[in-house]
Amino acid sequence: MITNVTSFSRSGLSDWLLQRITAVVMAAYTVFITAYLLFNSGLEYSQWLGLHSHIAMKIFNVLTVLSIAVHAWIGLWAVLTDYVTERLLGPKATALRIFLQLGMITVTLVYVIWALDIVWGI
Repeated sequence: MITNVTSFSRSGLSDWLLQRITAVVMAAYTVFITAYLLFNSGLEYSQWLGLHSHIAMKIFNVLTVLSIAVHAWIGLWAVLTDYVTERLLGPKATALRIFLQLGMITVTLVYVIWALDIVWGI
């Protein structure tokens, strides 16, 4: 059974909407980077540095990293709540699911902080 502890009081509609929004951000980033690489075939480090030093690109990078984190969290939460259940794994399933979710949160936060350090040089 999914409780407020494991769902963080989210609804299916909000998860669905967040997944769609984050997918659009990630797709836009992929299209932009691909187009940039295609139109700048002789790309040098100075051009790449110039692109990523613009504030708009830094914001786009951060939005993309946050989108990846949110998208991954919702997807992995759904997998864990579907497959790490008492019916499949017995009475220890809830504790295992919470442990795995905390691990996912930790890894995701480390990746987001690491990406912010790379993008902003914090």
